[in-house]
Amino acid sequence: MPTLDWPALDAAFDILCPMHLRLTETGHIVHVAPTLKKLRPDADLTGMRFLEVFRLDRPRSITTMSELMSRARSKLHLELREAPCTSLKGVLVRLPKGQGALVNLSFGISVVEGVQDFGLSSADFAATDLAIEMLYLVEAKSAAMDASRNLNQRLQGAKLAAEEQAATDTLTGLKNRRAADRILETAIEEDRPFTLMQLDLDFFKAVNDSKGHAAGDRVLQEVAKIMRAETRKGDVIARVGGDEFIILIEGSAEKDRLKEIASRLIRGIEQPIKFEDETCHISSSIGIARRLVGDPRGMDALMQCSDRALYASKSKGRACATFDDDLVELY
Repeated sequence: MPTLDWPALDAAFDILCPMHLRLTETGHIVHVAPTLKKLRPDADLTGMRFLEVFRLDRPRSITTMSELMSRARSKLHLELREAPCTSLKGVLVRLPKGQGALVNLSFGISVVEGVQDFGLSSADFAATDLAIEMLYLVEAKSAAMDASRNLNQRLQGAKLAAEEQAATDTLTGLKNRRAADRILETAIEEDRPFTLMQLDLDFFKAVNDSKGHAAGDRVLQEVAKIMRAETRKGDVIARVGGDEFIILIEGSAEKDRLKEIASRLIRGIEQPIKFEDETCHISSSIGIARRLVGDPRGMDALMQCSDRALYASKSKGRACATFDDDLVELY
């Protein structure tokens, strides 16, 4: 039998079977196809024993190279011994006249993981390999999932933005009445302690009537800034009417602390507010209702209590704060 031109044959097999090995009769590797080389780019597998590089999972009975040679054409399940221990499928074919064997390998259903682990592309597989079709399908699925995920994120973002907009007073950026009612109802349902401050601007109508609605809008915006500055980040501030606001202060708070918060709000709001060439002067009256754990009052009752306290402040001459429990004799 004439000597085979192995360099030419190896080159041809590299194109047809880019994950094949050629072995001697003793199982030593004499040629490694280009894609297989990428699985161990830092190691020269030439000269190494096949069973030193690969661990045979099935057939389990095979432990030596001679046993493997005798099971030529059987489907092999094996994996690389060194990490990453990639799982492979293969088949061994004996060469004539004791010239060794060819072992052709593939990733099987693990092709996606193989491509990701070793940075492979369609150029690393035979043109007729179904792995290419699978890769295209995986890429298409991945692209579709990415598009769906991005769309869902945009929709979720739009939903949150719409919900936030629906709960926000557009002029001041504070919560609106709808949002305030929902937050109050939740706090009561969860039996949380909190303080409800109801604040009404004094002399605001005079500003609107004498200086115009633009001046009134500017006053409301400045008042919102003052209220944010004098409360904590977790407190809820809402504009619930034209010049009416509520503040929900979470937790149990002593009267002295609440008085100090109310005093700071009143002092801040009393400061002159510039609008174009005009100066606007207003003040504020505050009604305060505290809720403790176990308080049986609902939202409407608490609002009525703080409202009565607010009008008691107005009756005292405005620019002051009143607690509802100081008015117990009135109701």
